[in-house]
Amino acid sequence: MSRVGLSPVTVPDGVTLNVAGQVVTAKGKLGELSVNVVDDVEVTHEENQVRVKPRNDSPRARAMWGTTRSLVQNIVTGVAEGFSINLEIVGVGYRAAVQGKELVLQLGFSHEVHHPIPEGITIKCERPTAITVSGADRQLVGQVAANIREYRKPEPYKGKGVRYENEFILRKEGKKK
Repeated sequence: MSRVGLSPVTVPDGVTLNVAGQVVTAKGKLGELSVNVVDDVEVTHEENQVRVKPRNDSPRARAMWGTTRSLVQNIVTGVAEGFSINLEIVGVGYRAAVQGKELVLQLGFSHEVHHPIPEGITIKCERPTAITVSGADRQLVGQVAANIREYRKPEPYKGKGVRYENEFILRKEGKKK
């Protein structure tokens, strides 16, 4: 039994939810998102709550029960509030800036790294060493943040690189004489 799947998803004011067959669509102030639901689970919408339950007792239906509930919760939260991930850049001379529809990173390479900003994502740089990735689609926000971090992962000796805001880097001791 899924403990996540048992609890209903509450739809806040300002969000309209539409269940048409196996497609759940949410529309709010930050845009419109939809998710395709697998055939093994059933989604019902009553008043301001959405309930997800398995259609049968197969292992796949029970596995997808909680997953589907989380996906529906993510689109409802995304169009109502949105998601954001904060990144920090650590290193001498390392910095970031938004220029037009690109994020320009200087990460100790001989060249600048230009990362295009996809549709539905906003990137802000309050400081040259702080990046905020935000948007309505949770998966896309996380993927963009992971792609930016991938350019220069934090290294364990000096801790230089791009890291998540509250990521802990296990530091190693350097060479001894």
